[in-house]
Amino acid sequence: MSDDIKKIIIDYIKKEYLEEDSGVDVNEHTKLISSGIVDSFSMVSLKMFIEKKFSIKIPDDKATPEAFDSVNNIVNLLKEYTKI
Repeated sequence: MSDDIKKIIIDYIKKEYLEEDSGVDVNEHTKLISSGIVDSFSMVSLKMFIEKKFSIKIPDDKATPEAFDSVNNIVNLLKEYTKI
């Protein structure tokens, strides 16, 4: 199940934040914030996508750069608010 969730998030990140020919590989371990793939504005849109896609609400104090710095971190955050 979490592999499906990882794929959904990775596909969204590739589609929304990377150019098709960027050559950047994104996997569950890729640093998203600290590598610059996702900036602070993009993090807000990523949070909104996740909340809508999984019908949850992530409190703003939990939506930290650390929590969004990799797909694995995002999945761990999702586990707190969903039954995945």
